[in-house]
This record gives sequence, C-alpha cells and structure tokens, in this order.
Amino acid sequence: MARDVEDLEEFRSYRLRMNEQIMGAEHLGIKRFFNLDTAAYREGALNKRTKELLGLVASTVLRCNDCMDYHLNKCVEVGWGDEELHDALNIALVVGGSIVIPHLRHAFETIALLREEQRGSNGNNHNHNHNHDNHKAKT
Repeated sequence: MARDVEDLEEFRSYRLRMNEQIMGAEHLGIKRFFNLDTAAYREGALNKRTKELLGLVASTVLRCNDCMDYHLNKCVEVGWGDEELHDALNIALVVGGSIVIPHLRHAFETIALLREEQRGSNGNNHNHNHNHDNHKAKT
C-alpha cells in the first residue's frame, strides 16, 4: 500500500484528535501514563534528540507502525539524518529479528515521505506541534 505526504498529515491529525478524546475521558490512570510518557522524553542525562532515536528503535522492535511514524516525525524534526536513522533501524532489526522487516519497509517509506514533505516546504519551518506534550494531562 503506497502512502503519500497527505497520509502523514492525516496521521498527525488523527493522533491529536484521538489523544484529546482519550484525555477527555478524565481517567486518572490514563492521564498518569500519558504524563509518564511525556516526562520520559524531557531533557535529562540523555538529550531529547537521543531519546527520540531510542523511541524509534523501541517502537520498531515492538512493531508499532504508528509509534514508528511518530518517532520518525520527531527524529526528522530534531535533525537526525537518513544515515543515522538507517543505523538506528539496523539496531532494531538485529534486536527484533526478521519479523521486523515489514516494519523496516514501512519506516523507509515514512522517511522518504518526511523528506519529500521537507522539500515541499521550501525551507519554511514546518512545525507540526505533535510532540509528547499533545497528550499531557494534569494529575
């Protein structure tokens, strides 16, 4: 199934809309988990940039395409290059084994779409504001 750049924006919109719906349920346990996720990606001993790359590797090993797309978006936003992304995805492949290969295809397609989107923005700062804070909640 071939995807295009519009699919990236549809994914971002869906994620934001559903996170708002989930947070609207006002479930304390869900809010706490979302806050934990947000906190994990804040600056610490590891910088945000490195944490996004780790998120990509973990998401790939777990074979979660939506998670991979999210972290690939973030990795591109924070400046990781294709060679670095490919190297990280290689680690995921080694850890996860051959069952990761279909997800590796998905990741490579997403990277190509993100680069196409970057070229289409003509150097404008394309801030999608789809960071972990989009599901932040007060507990």
